[in-house]
Amino acid sequence: MNTARLLTAGAAAALLFTAGCADKASDDKTGDAATGKIAVAASDTECKVERNTSAAGTVTFTIANKGSKINEFYVYAAGDRIMGEIENIAPGLSRDLIVELPAGAYETACKPGMIGKGIRNAFQVSGSAAPLTEDAKLAQASADYQRYVKSQSTALIEQTTAFVTAVKAGDVEKAKTLFPVARTYWERIEPVAESFGDLDPKIDARDGDLEPGQEWTGFHKIEKDLWVTKDISKDGPVADQLLKDVQEIVTKAQSVTFSPVELANGAKGLLDEVASGKITGEEDRYSHTDLWDFAANIEGSQGAIQALRPALEDRDPALVKTLDENFAKVEAALEKHRDGDGWKLHNTLTQADLKELSDDINALAEPISKVAAIVAKK
Repeated sequence: MNTARLLTAGAAAALLFTAGCADKASDDKTGDAATGKIAVAASDTECKVERNTSAAGTVTFTIANKGSKINEFYVYAAGDRIMGEIENIAPGLSRDLIVELPAGAYETACKPGMIGKGIRNAFQVSGSAAPLTEDAKLAQASADYQRYVKSQSTALIEQTTAFVTAVKAGDVEKAKTLFPVARTYWERIEPVAESFGDLDPKIDARDGDLEPGQEWTGFHKIEKDLWVTKDISKDGPVADQLLKDVQEIVTKAQSVTFSPVELANGAKGLLDEVASGKITGEEDRYSHTDLWDFAANIEGSQGAIQALRPALEDRDPALVKTLDENFAKVEAALEKHRDGDGWKLHNTLTQADLKELSDDINALAEPISKVAAIVAKK
């Protein structure tokens, strides 16, 4: 999610992942005229974008974090719809973001500390370019992923409704059982949810993520009441708001077509979600049901890659083979922690268990980081 990530005792595992995520040491270059990349110098107080215009088509931003805080970079369309994002850029590192942008007005934003609305700049795209979906296989990828999102969205509504019903009935044990199940469908399509402005933090923020004056709502507010305060008697309005917000996300998600580059970025973003929250146990810090989310993020990443698979097989069959092998390794490592129809609690895993999972995610993240550039080639 696009809110603050506070590292916990398991942070060492996440850092192992970060080291292998195709990041590179930053330098003082101001851009790459040969490739058309747009350099972004992000710091704790500034977001210097090399230029504020571009021709329509695929645009690559190279974001260098020159500050002392972890940073993020976003490209927003009207209504704060996220066209592309890069999270968890550590100080001293840089990362590329590839987005497909038709003509129009946008905003870029750096978020030092990964909180707030960010340091924003206007960005104008002009002209016209053939969309990537002129390629029949990429068009099919977008259509296939839209069907995947619809199926997961339908289940998300059903399971969230069941969870909310249990909360409002005061049935603590049933609500505890349903909490990780409902979140499974949320986590599989979280990049879709994140693309719609403030709805994601309303649904998925933790108490440490809140901005001054922001009301805490959503899954994790109820999670704390279920496992810590053990009193959900006043959570009826929170539960109703959660369901309303989820329904709004689902309605928006089913009416939007996602670019093939968005699929590729989403597949990578879901792995970043694992690294920044699930591995550390920071995501579901009260229930310790992080492995449900972990598994769902992996499944969501694989869903996006599977939609792109026919196009990738044409363009880079060796990469497809590598992705298949590495997804299988992650699944096998995770399966060791299966518990019935669900998963072991995060706080029962050893540091060795977490390191094995982190290493396998690291091995998968590296080839997935190449997919967006391959998809963007015409």
